[in-house]
Amino acid sequence: MKKKLLFIATICLLALGCGSCVSTMPLTATSNTVGHKEGRATQRVVLGLFRSGNAGINEAAKKGGIKKISHVDVKHKDILGGIIVAETTTIVYGE
Repeated sequence: MKKKLLFIATICLLALGCGSCVSTMPLTATSNTVGHKEGRATQRVVLGLFRSGNAGINEAAKKGGIKKISHVDVKHKDILGGIIVAETTTIVYGE
């Protein structure tokens, strides 16, 4: 019985550790019309120590070839509450 409980507890902990959360939220909008172009810029942090990328609005606009920004969304993704991996992506829309 103890082995079964230990096995179930281990499976539950592994499932929690592998779980992730993703949310996308609006950041800002302008009076420019919604364009057909999209640019994305991502920054990733691993174990709170190793950081890579640039998730700035300017970087995303450059990558998408956007001169007039209509609106900006931010997408957050994390694994185990951001302790293992946290990723932020800025998504810029416009012309």
